[in-house]
Amino acid sequence: MHKKFVNHCTIDLTLIPDGPILIKSGKEGADPTKPDMEFVETYHAGGRSIYLPGSSLKGAIRAHAERIVRTVGRDKRDSNNLDRLWANDPLNDKYDYLQNKSSSDIYKLSSFTDQMFGNTSIASRVRIEDAHPDKSQPLKIEERNGVAIDRVFGSVAVGPFNYQVCTAGEFRTKIHLKNFTLAQLGLIGLVLRDLNDGWFGLGFAKSRGLGTVEVKLNQAFVQYPGCILSKDKQEILTFGSQKKWSNTFLLGVGEFLEPDEAKLYTFPTEDHQDTPVAAQEMDLGFGVQLIWEEGRVQDLFERSVRSWSKLLVGTK
Repeated sequence: MHKKFVNHCTIDLTLIPDGPILIKSGKEGADPTKPDMEFVETYHAGGRSIYLPGSSLKGAIRAHAERIVRTVGRDKRDSNNLDRLWANDPLNDKYDYLQNKSSSDIYKLSSFTDQMFGNTSIASRVRIEDAHPDKSQPLKIEERNGVAIDRVFGSVAVGPFNYQVCTAGEFRTKIHLKNFTLAQLGLIGLVLRDLNDGWFGLGFAKSRGLGTVEVKLNQAFVQYPGCILSKDKQEILTFGSQKKWSNTFLLGVGEFLEPDEAKLYTFPTEDHQDTPVAAQEMDLGFGVQLIWEEGRVQDLFERSVRSWSKLLVGTK
């Protein structure tokens, strides 16, 4: 399904530290004036600054997505439904069952989270950009001291050491999801809800109170690049087929495929939700998009979670 591009969602969001946060640099310098653990840095907007790497964000988001699906599903195949695996065992799964398979079989046999985030045989549908500081909100960076305590004797095992943390500022990023089902989009919404609620954190020393952030949803786009609007702007039409929908429909990938092709990948063919947002043309007059502005992005996730709930009920 990576050979086609039928739908795409972009979520523009801001991460605001709700306390100290540290994404450690992978190297240690020889400068004795710098802390033992430094924040990762990069060149951006004409200067050097700290940032939150997209790979770190994706790892934390994927890990929590797997926690959610293991809570409601299982990490072993159900004998009554061999095609459905919610989340696999990342330490012991060698993916032998995916070797010498067609692309549709690889997708179908992969776990729900692997279908989204990828594995050694299938590419990811989720891409997360690096989160760079918003210059309008100054960063506050400080150094803290710490020691590691021996659990048996209660004495200092390692240290003292010092580390750098960011306690204020805003980091802006985007999450991209392509060729998605609405249930997959709903799972992303649940993960972002839990991140905002402090159920999990980012970076170093999460179990010691670091890494919690506030998630501010700025804007969301859902785009259908192979569609146009009808002349009266009331319907979404596809090129090369007779498919059409209301101009307020949020559509999953299965809606755009022929039934036989959707069945190969186990995509639901009826995967839509009505929304209060009217579709409009994309730039250059080609393609259709729905836009949720700031303050309304929650509505997108609420409707997607309905499809996630429907999937759970249908597989019980």
